[in-house]
Amino acid sequence: MKITDEPVEMRKDEELDVRRLEEFLRDNIPGLKGNISIKQYKGGYSNLTYLIQSDNREMVLRRPPFGKKAKSAHDMSREFTILKAVRPAFRYCPEPLLYSDDLSVMDAPFYLMERIRGIILRKDFPEGLVLKPTDVKKLCEKLIDVLCELHSLDYRKIGLEDFGKPEGYVRRQVEGWSRRYRDARTEDAPDYEKVIQWLSDNQPPDSDRPCVIHNDYRFDNVVLDEADPFRIIGVLDWEMATIGDPLMDLGNALAYWSEKSDPPELQLMRVSPTTADGMLTRKEVVGLYMDKIGMSAGSFNFYLCFGLFRVAVICQQIYYRYYHGQTKDERFGALISAVRLFENFALGVMDGSKW
Repeated sequence: MKITDEPVEMRKDEELDVRRLEEFLRDNIPGLKGNISIKQYKGGYSNLTYLIQSDNREMVLRRPPFGKKAKSAHDMSREFTILKAVRPAFRYCPEPLLYSDDLSVMDAPFYLMERIRGIILRKDFPEGLVLKPTDVKKLCEKLIDVLCELHSLDYRKIGLEDFGKPEGYVRRQVEGWSRRYRDARTEDAPDYEKVIQWLSDNQPPDSDRPCVIHNDYRFDNVVLDEADPFRIIGVLDWEMATIGDPLMDLGNALAYWSEKSDPPELQLMRVSPTTADGMLTRKEVVGLYMDKIGMSAGSFNFYLCFGLFRVAVICQQIYYRYYHGQTKDERFGALISAVRLFENFALGVMDGSKW
């Protein structure tokens, strides 16, 4: 039984032009043999991901979504650049192969990287992967180990000194994501103004340990070794990576971390098996991270609240495209419920009742 993440046929309205792409690949990727086939990974709500296969090679193509996109989002060149810089120092990065902004190939810039074949955990553990609670806890610990390893990189030594601006990072994030929410708000969405004001009023000072942050670190963005599920062999989806506050990265990760004690309606929104027996709670994850990285967070409410707000903004931006008929993907229509749920959760974190 397969427990690895396998692609499916391309979704309607998200098909690539196979003929044009094949011509481009044969001109730019030496040594390809046999016919080219293209399938699409079914996960993901943001950038689109495709598997490109020839007789002798497997590659992954990333491109922006179709329809309206946030002005600063989906920068393929930026994502490709950080992969090239981080890959030599962080073995979990996929190997970047080629970037192109040739609009004669497709309607948007894209890049190619080598495929990392392995297990990707979605909402539940795949059939055939049975873990005891002690194993699940061990997997949690490995996930935090890799995040600490990333946050321990010296971004100056790997050529990313000018990649981000750590000074004022939190302030810019609060202001930027607040603006994005207001720009993407639809008539049926909550206004989030209480959350936005609280985040503005309760910002922590700049971190004294800025580092490379992934900004979308979670179980379904890591690849596990099929032969040893406790060994992480890849970290995917670097589109929002930058130089910034490591605690913001952790808060963003925990915004996706549902617990067994969470209300049932919130658990419905989970994207990873974080309610399985043996999974650490959000507070336990924070404690483990602080011990491993050698930091003290004080109150973590701000970071979690911001993480929840940011996820709500991402959901709202995607829902905006569905609401205005720019995409027909029915998955996107349900995201308005997530936007409402995350507001209630964020309000609870603000008053201390849900953290």
